[in-house]
Amino acid sequence: QLQLVESGGGLVQPGGSLRLSCAASGFTWDYYAIGWFRQAPGKEREGVSCLSSSGSRTNYADSVKGRFTISRDNAKNTVYLQMNSLKPEDTAVYYCAAGINCGSLQYSLFGSWGQGTQVTVSS
Repeated sequence: QLQLVESGGGLVQPGGSLRLSCAASGFTWDYYAIGWFRQAPGKEREGVSCLSSSGSRTNYADSVKGRFTISRDNAKNTVYLQMNSLKPEDTAVYYCAAGINCGSLQYSLFGSWGQGTQVTVSS
């Protein structure tokens, strides 16, 4: 059974960094793209970043380009989201999800989701 578990969220000051982890089990990387999404209170869920099943292609929302980096450690079955230069508007619950492909980061392409981890950027 495909399972995703996020960790690494927390409280950080503006300008700080966090690294989120998404530990995966029950499937092989060859068949699934892994995306990171976020949802702030009162807002729709939005795509943040995605890594293709081959691991060779990435895409990012414009709002995080140059600040966030997605990567994968095959040996640990884990996908990471390194978040630098964090801003208060990055505050949200962050989810990782497995899908057929990254597309344009539409969450409808992703069928399996983790439980989420809270990221709060505040002074």
